Amino acid sequence: MPATPTAPTWDPSQYLRHADHRARPFADLLARVPALPRTPARIADLGCGPGNVTALLAERWPAAHITGYDNSPEMLAKAAALAGPTPGGGRLDFATGDARTWTPSAPYDLIISNATLQWVPGHTDSFAAWVTGLAPGGTFAFQVPGNFDAPSHRLMRELAHSARWKNRLADALRHDDAVHTPAAYLEHLTALGCTADVWETTYLHLLEGEDPVLDWVKGTGLRPILTELGAADSEAFVAEYRAALREAYPATEHGTVFPFRRIFAVARRAH
Repeated sequence: MPATPTAPTWDPSQYLRHADHRARPFADLLARVPALPRTPARIADLGCGPGNVTALLAERWPAAHITGYDNSPEMLAKAAALAGPTPGGGRLDFATGDARTWTPSAPYDLIISNATLQWVPGHTDSFAAWVTGLAPGGTFAFQVPGNFDAPSHRLMRELAHSARWKNRLADALRHDDAVHTPAAYLEHLTALGCTADVWETTYLHLLEGEDPVLDWVKGTGLRPILTELGAADSEAFVAEYRAALREAYPATEHGTVFPFRRIFAVARRAH
């Protein structure tokens, strides 16, 4: 079996450099979440990161008690500034929690996760506990990237397995089976008795600036490499990777087009 990769160190500032583009899939997911069964609602956001999209939950359900969970101290430190009472009488909290082991301690009306489950091997094994942890009529919703065969990820894996880097990086990255097909998610969720809505969307992000795709992945997919190599050796890897990305994603007069496929699921527990 592959070695367990080192847990990546996160950089909230780097992650938020493309906050508008990253938040759009969450907004699209949120738009398909039905009315929640209780008011005030109790909501969990698994893998809340810096909390910027968790705050959108308070706009939709202003009276809710919302808790964002993350296992990154750096992300939770950034999110802490958003914690406290919400204008609608609810509350926004953040707490340490790992999606690999987290289970509901009391019924939730909504358990939601944005671009996190791809970091959790075997995440479908947790679906039963999460659905069971919903109040009757509650919803489990998530979105994950479905672009592991895209040049941004494929080139990263190829370079990590090249002669220069394979001894240090062969087991650092997630494999291309980190997420399932939409059909597989639909099967898992309906088998748990949920009414499920599963779909996929490919966004064409038009990015600005020099090497914007590299700048994007420095906040997410490249984190395990940067963590494993450290600052000194990362420069050499990034230089090779940058050249490959420039060829795969050429700049145009209007910016650099970055196609990004995502998979969405909204599953409602029966009343």
